[in-house]
Amino acid sequence: MVAYTQQEMVGITELSKSLSGYIEKVSSHSIEKLAVVRHNKPEVVILGIAEYERMKELQDYLEDLEIARAIKERMLDKKEPIKMLTEGDLQDYLKKRGV
Repeated sequence: MVAYTQQEMVGITELSKSLSGYIEKVSSHSIEKLAVVRHNKPEVVILGIAEYERMKELQDYLEDLEIARAIKERMLDKKEPIKMLTEGDLQDYLKKRGV
């Protein structure tokens, strides 16, 4: 679980009164993140765009690693024959899965 300092937490009512000030704190790197608290519980986090994009790139990279691991595992599994898909077949498969 991520820890938040007192400075990195704000109630939703206070945030609505001073939104631009809190956005300035995050965008100027005065604080790294801002947890918005509702009913004494953090509900959402506000991040700078650079930090969000970095986190998204890491998530995408980890997903790619997992896909590569699955491919390698299946290619080494001699019980299951290797089946190559055309680009069209792959697009159809992904559409069926909602991707």
